[in-house]
Amino acid sequence: MTPRQFAKIAMSFPGAEEAEHIGHPDFRFGGKIFATLNAADGDLGMVKLTPSQQAAFLETDADIFRPCSGAWGKAGCTHLVLALAKPKTARSALELAYENIVEAQTRRPKK
Repeated sequence: MTPRQFAKIAMSFPGAEEAEHIGHPDFRFGGKIFATLNAADGDLGMVKLTPSQQAAFLETDADIFRPCSGAWGKAGCTHLVLALAKPKTARSALELAYENIVEAQTRRPKK
């Protein structure tokens, strides 16, 4: 999978927007990031999963997925090695990350 394919999948979700965070392209819903691309070399994507979702991907596809470092990884942020990922696998992870953000946004109290 290429960075372009990753971005195309991320942008296919309703209301998804592309922006930038610390020099990396990111993908958001309602202003909240659900995925990013590594701008430095383009070999990694990141999806914001829950810790249990992350564990499931690590168990089934440990060669493709790895936790991000530190507290972010413990919270569920997960790197995806683009060169090893099939579009179907990446779509599954991106969809979960997107749904997590959508769900959080709909639970948030209105101002």
